Amino acid sequence: MPLVATKELFQKALKGRYAIGAFNVNDMEIIQGIMAGAVEERSPVILQFSAGARKYARHEYLIKLVEAAVATCDLPIVLHLDHGEDFDICKACVDGGFTSVMIDGSKHPFEENIALTRKVVDYARPRGVAVEAELGKLAGVEDNVSVNEKDAVFTNPRQAAEFVERTGCDSLAVAIGTSHGAYKFKGEPRLDFERLTEIQDCLPGFPLVLHGASSVPRDLVEFCNKYGGRIMGSRGVPEEMISRAAKMNVCKVNIDTDIRLAITGSIRKCFAEDPSNFDPRLYLGPARDAIRDVVKRKIRVLGCSGKA
Repeated sequence: MPLVATKELFQKALKGRYAIGAFNVNDMEIIQGIMAGAVEERSPVILQFSAGARKYARHEYLIKLVEAAVATCDLPIVLHLDHGEDFDICKACVDGGFTSVMIDGSKHPFEENIALTRKVVDYARPRGVAVEAELGKLAGVEDNVSVNEKDAVFTNPRQAAEFVERTGCDSLAVAIGTSHGAYKFKGEPRLDFERLTEIQDCLPGFPLVLHGASSVPRDLVEFCNKYGGRIMGSRGVPEEMISRAAKMNVCKVNIDTDIRLAITGSIRKCFAEDPSNFDPRLYLGPARDAIRDVVKRKIRVLGCSGKA
């Protein structure tokens, strides 16, 4: 099955009241682990690359890894650019085989965000590539995205409707209380579901996206810390909140931190149990299996099992 765009997948997700997992990829083991989990759950999957991933692994290598995934399974796969910061990056990915790109103009004033997003849409749409945009600012740190908590801005529902109408974007990432990284909440976790309801009322039948939605499960954190990690005080988005959002108009949920925790904990365990181990296959193989298990867990939370 060739790579697909998001339009048809999101319409099915809206109708079926589930969301599709968008998993960040940086290397071969991560993509193999993601695909193994998706295959076992018979779920469509979004493989997404940040600017940091493209810098680390190079666009050309990442594309070939995705081609291998496409050649070895029959699932619907979307190749997505996560947090494209300018038109040139989005254009390069559209030209380079991506089926979906995100233009993140959230750091700009409203009118500038509209103008930048519209420019990307005008380039991508004739080439069959979907465009995700963002309105509002999420707190936290992810690769080249860094926003202090005091600078975070929740999405204005009426502005969201105007933004979508004027830009023509295919999906919209909204800020309702999620944040990037492993340290999302200082107190009790809370998402603004009233705001999410207002947004979807203003944009009926329109696909919404949650960034910064890793759950940072306690078992993964404790597993990592057991073998020498120092990830203290981390708090993620509870899985029941993610499930609730997935039953609304949220069609895409981004997950990165949970995969990082699974990889790190697994590798730490291998080294702790066998300090003489210097064969990467013997510690990256178990890490790949740990990624698979996290992906399966997330797909079930999103209600996406069996939707391929």
